[in-house]
Amino acid sequence: MSMPAPTLITSLQNDRVKLIRSLEMRKARKETGLFVAEGISILISAREAGWTPRMLVVRSGAAEGVARGLVEWALKAGAEVLEVTEAVLGKIAAKDNPQSLIGVFEQRWAEPPATASVAPGDTWLALEEVRDPGNLGTIVRTVDAVGAKGIILVGTTCDPFAHECIRATMGSIFAVPLVRMTREAFLAWRAGWTGEMAGTHLSGTEDFRRVTYRGPTLLVMGGEGPGLSPELTAACDRLVKIPMAGKLDSLNLAVATALTLYQIRGDALKV
Repeated sequence: MSMPAPTLITSLQNDRVKLIRSLEMRKARKETGLFVAEGISILISAREAGWTPRMLVVRSGAAEGVARGLVEWALKAGAEVLEVTEAVLGKIAAKDNPQSLIGVFEQRWAEPPATASVAPGDTWLALEEVRDPGNLGTIVRTVDAVGAKGIILVGTTCDPFAHECIRATMGSIFAVPLVRMTREAFLAWRAGWTGEMAGTHLSGTEDFRRVTYRGPTLLVMGGEGPGLSPELTAACDRLVKIPMAGKLDSLNLAVATALTLYQIRGDALKV
C-alpha cells in the first residue's frame, strides 16, 4: 500500500497554517500541548530520539535528499505532511532564520524520578524560576552533553517549548526529560533524595572545583537575578561558589550551570 501524499496548502487562511502560527504564543502552546521545531538537524534529532511529529511542513520543492527522508519518516509515522508555498512558509517559519522543514510535536513532561531508584552515579539538575528561554535551551543542551538524567523546573519558569528555547537546545529537547514542580512539591520530593543536593550561591564557602560530590547528585541553580530562594538554599546539603577574579560577582546562568555540571560529571566524562 502506497503512502499518502503531502497535502498542498497555498492559503494563509488555512486552519492548519493558523494553528501553527498561533504556536508562537505561549497561551496557544499551553492550550494545545503542541510546539514547533524547525530545521533538518533538529528534526533528525527528534527522529533519532524516537519522537514523531503531529504535523510536518515542507516548502514546495524542498523535499530532496535528507529532507525527503524526513518527509517519508513523517508519512510512515502517520503524521500530517503539509507542502506549502514560499509565501505560506514565510508566515509560519522563524523570521530571523527560516527553515524549509518545520515539525509540530506534542509536548512531553516527565514524572519526578523515584528517589529510591536513582543510581549513585546519576545527576539531576533543578532550575528555580529560570526566566530566559535562550538560557534554558542552552542548559538543556548541556545536560544532554554531560549525560545528566534530566531537568526539574521549579516554580514559575519560562516555557521550555518556546521557539527560542527549542532552537537553543539544538535538538536536545528530544533527549532530556523535563519535570515541572511547584517549590513546595519539589521540597517534599527532595526529602527522599538519597544523595547530595548542592547549590551554587554567593554565600557558598567552598570552591565548586575543590568539592567531592556525593552521588547521586542533585544540583540546584537559581534563576537569573534573584538566584536561589531562601527555601531551596536552606534545603541544600552543600553551597558552592564559582570564584571570580574580576569585578563581577556572578556568571550567566547557562555558563555557571555548564561549569558546575562538568565538574560534577568529571569522572563520568573521562575518555
